[in-house]
Amino acid sequence: GAMRSRAEVDATLQTAKLNPVELLPAVHCLSFGPQAGAGDCCLLQLEPGLCAELEAGRSLVIRGEKDEQAVLCSKDKTYDMKIADTSNMLLFIPGCKTPEELNADQASCDIIHSQVAGFSNNYWELRRCRPKLKKLRKLLMEDPYEGPDSRKDQTLTFSKYTTEDLLSLIQASEEEILHQLQIIDACKIEGYWRVLEFDYEMKLLNHVTQLIDSESWSLSKVPLRTCLEELGSLEPREMIEHILLSYGRKYIDDAGEVYFEMHEDKICRAIAQMLLQNAVKFNLSEFQEVWQQSVPEGMTARLDQLKGLALVDKTSRPETIFLLKVEDLPEGNQERFNSLFSIREKWTEVDITPYIQDLCAETQTVGALLTKYARSSMQNGVKVYNSRRPIS
Repeated sequence: GAMRSRAEVDATLQTAKLNPVELLPAVHCLSFGPQAGAGDCCLLQLEPGLCAELEAGRSLVIRGEKDEQAVLCSKDKTYDMKIADTSNMLLFIPGCKTPEELNADQASCDIIHSQVAGFSNNYWELRRCRPKLKKLRKLLMEDPYEGPDSRKDQTLTFSKYTTEDLLSLIQASEEEILHQLQIIDACKIEGYWRVLEFDYEMKLLNHVTQLIDSESWSLSKVPLRTCLEELGSLEPREMIEHILLSYGRKYIDDAGEVYFEMHEDKICRAIAQMLLQNAVKFNLSEFQEVWQQSVPEGMTARLDQLKGLALVDKTSRPETIFLLKVEDLPEGNQERFNSLFSIREKWTEVDITPYIQDLCAETQTVGALLTKYARSSMQNGVKVYNSRRPIS
């Protein structure tokens, strides 16, 4: 419409019973531009850290396949995206000056005509969330690496994933994905990320522990070079190095030689998994005996090495132990608890902790999770937790 004059503005103020003295002298007259429509623009609410990322020229990425809830990722963090509706309409006005800016600029003309470029009744709200990493292991487990002689790998039909592929498929930031690849001991073979098939991994580990034994090396000083020389004829050298990296800490001594300090707990845990994989349940005391005999000389097998891998049933006579891997359980909080309560009706906090620890957000404790998803009671003087809802 026609541009307003100062007289019209003053008349409007009078009708609205507003005292011009209490207002800034500059007046914004808004008109809608020809293409201003709803839904042309999306508003995103950013915390200061993310704002700084964008201002520094880094990008934020929205990830998720068609059937997944979208997440937004920076280089190292993941955020859930939720639409927040507002009761006030939000207007986009290019070059709009705030009251502070107008106050500073006393010379500004007293009627400013601004065109609204677009409007919105909602905005995207970001909430920091746990990266959704379960799928990463699932994708790589489609075709675990069985070694250089594997027929499957020569047929060229296996699922192949590069870092780029994983970035487009996994709802997590790049740093979170690369960190998780390290945690699950993935390795790059010919440019593709792979996890080792468990039996092949055990075969490699066995070669290394037997060599350590026959050479009488200290477990804290295993020389890379000799391992590669001795075992290189049995398996690819990069696989020998990968297994040392998976089950040891790499360091360089004063002479520049590369050594590994072997992780006792991780080796004992893997051997326990190998023993437990072939039985539904195992008599606990028999298992402990066989397990201790199976671990390398000089290592001590202890039940606390099996957190999140195996569960002891103290109620059965004799006591038993069985495989229960935290990575096989659902990723969502409620689904995780449903699944745990269908395995066992009542849990002590000590038993359930390894199976819910990974669900804790930054500041959340296991106790807070239990309060929300379980109810507690006393059983023979011990606090136990069971489901808040009936388990079908």
